[in-house]
Amino acid sequence: MGSRGWGPKGSWHHPHAQPHPEVGYRVRGWGPKSSWHRPHPHRALASGQHRLPRAGARLLAPISDPEKVICVGLNYRDHCLEQDVKVPKEPLIFSKFPSAIVGPFDDIVHPAESSEVDWEVELAAVIGKTGRHIQESAALEHVVGFTVANDVSARDWQMRRNGRQWLLGKTFDTFCPLGPAIVTKDSVTDVHNLSIRCSVNGQLMQSSSTKQLVFRLPQLIAWVSQFVTLRPGDVLLTGTPPGVGVFRKPPVFLKVSTGWGGSKQGQE
Repeated sequence: MGSRGWGPKGSWHHPHAQPHPEVGYRVRGWGPKSSWHRPHPHRALASGQHRLPRAGARLLAPISDPEKVICVGLNYRDHCLEQDVKVPKEPLIFSKFPSAIVGPFDDIVHPAESSEVDWEVELAAVIGKTGRHIQESAALEHVVGFTVANDVSARDWQMRRNGRQWLLGKTFDTFCPLGPAIVTKDSVTDVHNLSIRCSVNGQLMQSSSTKQLVFRLPQLIAWVSQFVTLRPGDVLLTGTPPGVGVFRKPPVFLKVSTGWGGSKQGQE
C-alpha cells in the first residue's frame, strides 16, 4: 500500500482528508502522536469524488512538515570505496531542515551562492511510532514505510565553507525532493535487498543495492534514538551509494535549466 500527497498544479495546498483517485486519502495530521493514520484506498475509489487528471496534478511530497529530517553520511560501503575513506565505526549523523522538502517532480532551485549542486539518491524511512532508546530488535516496529529522497548537496558549502559543517550545504530550499509515495512496511519483503538508482538527463549515475548499507535500519534507529525522540512523520535518509558528481573525474554538477535558476527533478 502507498500514500501520496497531491493537488492542482501551482498549488501548495495539502488537502485535509480528500480521496486520491489512485491510492487513498491524504490526511495532513498524523492522528495520535504514537500512531500513523493509514489511508483508505477502497473508500476513495468508491467515492468518485475530487477526481483530478494526472496531467493537471502536481504530486506533493508524501511528508511535507516532519519534526525532523535525519540523514546519514558514508553509509554505503561502495560509496566509501569511491572516496577511498574508511568505513565509519559509528553512524555519521547530520540533518536537513524540513523546509528543504519539495515534491518528487518539483524543480530544484539552484542557489546563487553555490556553483556545485550535486545529487544523492537515498532510501528514506518514515517513522510511524514514537520512541526513545529503541532496541534494535524492535526498531522496525517504529517504521511505517519507505520512500525515495534526493539529498541534494551544495558541495562547495558542504566541503569548504561554513567550517566544513555540512548543514548549510545540505539544506537550501528545495534540496530534499521526497516521494512520490510512501510504500508501507508490509509491502517490502526485505528493505536491505533493494535496488537504488539515480539518472541525470537520462544517464545512469548511481546504481547499487541496500545490501551495501554499513549500518542497517535497526542499527540507525537504535543509534539516533539514544539522542532524540523519534516521532511519527520524522524522515530518516539512510545514505547514498557511489556515483555522485563530486567524486567523478572531472567532477560533474547539476546545471541550471535554460532561462531560469533550477533543475528538473523526477523520482519514481
